[in-house]
Amino acid sequence: MKKTAISLMLAALLPALNVQAEQGDWVVRLRAANIKPNEDSSLGKYVNRNVANVMTPSSELKVDSNTIPELDISYYWTKNIATELILALGTKHDVKITGDNGGVVTNQKLGEVDLLPPTLTAQWHFNPDATFDPYVGAGINATFMLDRYLRGSAGAIDGQKIRIDRDSFGPALQAGFDINLKDGWMINADVKYLWINTEVEMKSAALTGDRWTKIDKLDINPWVLGIGIGKRF
Repeated sequence: MKKTAISLMLAALLPALNVQAEQGDWVVRLRAANIKPNEDSSLGKYVNRNVANVMTPSSELKVDSNTIPELDISYYWTKNIATELILALGTKHDVKITGDNGGVVTNQKLGEVDLLPPTLTAQWHFNPDATFDPYVGAGINATFMLDRYLRGSAGAIDGQKIRIDRDSFGPALQAGFDINLKDGWMINADVKYLWINTEVEMKSAALTGDRWTKIDKLDINPWVLGIGIGKRF
């Protein structure tokens, strides 16, 4: 009877043993990630001040959302502390002018930008030996503008050259959880907030003297919502 009871207890413990995190573990996760910009734009004010008084002051640049595949690699320095390198393919976003009501620039699509946003975070895992393991993290994001050139398509800036001026480096915050399964597999859900800021410039022979002139200070600051699977090695 005792042998039977001990056998049942060991069998019950086996799933938990399979999910234990250890120092030196590597985890690879693959997620579907929705990148939702939380923009802060002052397009109308900058254009009216630096170029000409041709826009509604409240006019803004809007950057559309996009869903992309995201790969990340984590290394566990201890059972609770890990660092995670988040790698994403370039993410393309439509850029458009909104809120120019009555101005001569007019609301319009300017094209799309292609961003590459690798992110490195340090994480604290609360329950590394449990099936449900929530975590929080903080780190740094580097966003490289792979395709930064836009063009006016209507109104006073039809055909004028516009560009995202520079790459961005800023902080990142993260929270999520792993649901640990057998054989090192896991289900993961994750949310990140990235601080991405840049400037937008326009070059026009008629409007800016054929010089690149600042027309906006654009903070993209996206929420990144991901869900996927992972494997511990």
